[in-house]
Amino acid sequence: MTINTRPARKADITELSHALGRAFYDDPVSVWIMPDPKARAAHLRKFFATVTRHHHLAGGGVEVATDGSTIGAAALWDPPGRWKQSGREQLMILPSFILGFGPRLATGRKLGALLEQMKSQHPAEPHWYLAVLGSDTVVRGKGFGHALMRSRLDRVDAEHAPAYLESSKYANIAYYQRFGFEVTGEIVIPNGPTLWPMWRAPR
Repeated sequence: MTINTRPARKADITELSHALGRAFYDDPVSVWIMPDPKARAAHLRKFFATVTRHHHLAGGGVEVATDGSTIGAAALWDPPGRWKQSGREQLMILPSFILGFGPRLATGRKLGALLEQMKSQHPAEPHWYLAVLGSDTVVRGKGFGHALMRSRLDRVDAEHAPAYLESSKYANIAYYQRFGFEVTGEIVIPNGPTLWPMWRAPR
């Protein structure tokens, strides 16, 4: 099996969001924000489709890995200076969030608390930001995520730029360390999960 990586297109958003939805179904953050297992899959698809369409795709940092027939994994990167959503992007995203999640106060409070904690520890130095990396459960462990990491990090290294991410699973820390990322602290959400910010120095 040959794994190819390429920039994502608008036509990929539906398939990409399904793959990421399955990849993050059991993620600690997803389970905490969306405890209803029956609704979670649909909410995650809507979430990933929305942020890809209205934020990440325009920055040129969205890549997919495919075996030639289906998208097995996707990475949502933001280039230096573009990790924050603009006011216009937030306005575009909000209606889809309300349709996807509904006007649930508990969900809104959890998501707000998470985002505030993440923003408070986000590095100020310009960097490439890996917001999301996920492999569909049917191809997990087959090298799709690895291919995406190498593809983007080759560009990051060519620019001699740093990179940053937050790992939402402790078990994934060792995986990211293999690519040169190092833990810089912890993001502890009150009554919620812990995330581990990780920084990769310029090469």
